[in-house]
Amino acid sequence: MKAQLLTMSTPDGPFTIIARDGAVLASGWTAVPGELTGQIHADLLPTEYEPVTDLGAISAAVGDFYAGNPAAAREVPVLQKSGPFRGHAWEVLRSVEPGHPVTYTDYAELSGNVKAVRAAASACAFNAAALFVPCHRVIRTDGSLGGFRWGLAIKESLLERERHLARALK
Repeated sequence: MKAQLLTMSTPDGPFTIIARDGAVLASGWTAVPGELTGQIHADLLPTEYEPVTDLGAISAAVGDFYAGNPAAAREVPVLQKSGPFRGHAWEVLRSVEPGHPVTYTDYAELSGNVKAVRAAASACAFNAAALFVPCHRVIRTDGSLGGFRWGLAIKESLLERERHLARALK
């Protein structure tokens, strides 16, 4: 199966997207596509990649995010595959409002099992579609950042961008 590949320049560095049929398979702050493919489920893993210069609504949503409209990324279809809890948790994560991060405990509760904090953290860790499934919006109970595959500096930048926007909308 063939996928499209695009690397965009963002204020947080290069952002690469692997997409198929208008849906994101994987994305993250890297210029190295191989750093993304390990997160794609084997059933969805492309066999060929076609470099492109535009992905339509997908690349527009990235531009919109950095222009102050993070909601656009929520509308982009995402193709990820896993077990029932993780798949549901990824959908729930897309409903977390920009500028209003949740704790891992809150995220577990929103996902349907308050005791599944480790499973919720695992959903963040195995999320292939960064930005479109905003795992950066999950923080530790003490307010510290926790982890982020693309580095804590990028997570802080994304959260600060969203905090600023949330304050401006009040």
